[in-house]
Amino acid sequence: MLNTQSGSAAERNRQPILEVIRQVLPVRGNMLEIASGTGQHAAWFAAALPGWTWQPTDADVNALTTIEALTTGARLSNMRRPLLLDVRAPQWPSDRTAFTNLFDAVYCANMLHIAPWAACAALMRGSARHLTLDGLLITYGPHREQSVPTAPGNTAFDQSLRARDATWGIRHLEDVAAEAGSAGFRLRTRYAMPANNLLLVFDRRPDGDR
Repeated sequence: MLNTQSGSAAERNRQPILEVIRQVLPVRGNMLEIASGTGQHAAWFAAALPGWTWQPTDADVNALTTIEALTTGARLSNMRRPLLLDVRAPQWPSDRTAFTNLFDAVYCANMLHIAPWAACAALMRGSARHLTLDGLLITYGPHREQSVPTAPGNTAFDQSLRARDATWGIRHLEDVAAEAGSAGFRLRTRYAMPANNLLLVFDRRPDGDR
């Protein structure tokens, strides 16, 4: 999978995303970011949420240098060094000993539509392994929804993605929620975001909720 956060998009959406995650996250905790891309979200959120320790990761080894340069320049004491992590790998991170401490939240932006569909199930299963029992999985990006007309911009974007790679494309929210459910999560909250994106918050499915 590739570096999924373009610089200009990350600049535009980082503040609206921050405003929402401030509402759903506690004051402090440990965050695992999947597909950190340029690292702009990681640096912005870590600076704005000093009670959170941020662990950036990416599946593109070349992105790690960019992330480390950005976060080092920001001099953030709550930012860890970026790690190589492909969600489809059997172990997180992908190239060293597996994480031993659980995370309080997992954050993943703009990955599901620029990756094969198998990455969605892998994200859900991996998050289930590495989250605390009351931990949250937070995803951001465009989605299709039943009974909701797809914005023309998203339709065009979906067509361009599939033209580049037939395994890519904007995912149906209902399909993503079903994959989350198979890993023991439920969709707790859906937030409509600028530019026809959604921020989704998943938590553990209560016992008996099948």
